[in-house]
Amino acid sequence: MGKAKKTMLVTGASRGIGAEIALLAARSGYRVGVNYLRSEKAAHDVVKAIAEEGGEAVALQADVSRLDEVVTMFERLDAAFGKLDVLVNNAGVLANFRVDAVDEHNVADVFAANVFSTYYCSREAIRRMSTMQGGKGGVIINMSSVASRLGGLGGGAAYAASKAAIDTFTLALGKEVGGEGIRVNAIRPGLIATEIHDLHGGIEKMQQMARTAVPLGRSGSAAEVADVALWLASDASSYVHGTVIDVAGGR
Repeated sequence: MGKAKKTMLVTGASRGIGAEIALLAARSGYRVGVNYLRSEKAAHDVVKAIAEEGGEAVALQADVSRLDEVVTMFERLDAAFGKLDVLVNNAGVLANFRVDAVDEHNVADVFAANVFSTYYCSREAIRRMSTMQGGKGGVIINMSSVASRLGGLGGGAAYAASKAAIDTFTLALGKEVGGEGIRVNAIRPGLIATEIHDLHGGIEKMQQMARTAVPLGRSGSAAEVADVALWLASDASSYVHGTVIDVAGGR
């Protein structure tokens, strides 16, 4: 009888970095929960691609900035695959507004999408993984950004601050649950060639900036970030805990 497959849930997995992580996870033998908010076709395309390669995946629609929807999403994942082994908190949004344009909605929306979602999903993952709660351990990987230490681009104060919160949350959560069989780390991508940069002029403009702003002289790929995520999920990183890894070409 073969070894039971592990299960990974990736939030914001319909495109970009999240989709690459989901695809690589499936190729690495994981059953994958592909969370999405609005991009239903794109999410189902990821699931279809995984199935065509012989893997197992399920599309899970949920607004992860809402606790009730997160709870329902995890229940659906339980029904599909049972035990959860790895959570990748990848869902998030960019923002482009000055601090003097802040109102009670725009800044709240950024923190809800980028920070509250990470708390909510981590809560449900811990309840399933923690050895103190009957679980067998697991891994939580949070998606930060080099904006957390560089301040981001113009109009990106809310985004940068939200990602700095992720850095600190990763360190704190690692101290909280490390003794319960759960490893917690974060990835801090730099200029990665995905469509999320459309808000700041698109991929071409970002790649132009990368040629001078990044010591390696180029932008990174979503696949390069996914490689690090799968390493953090694996036993090869068994003593890596409570840290943030830059995937930023030296920037």
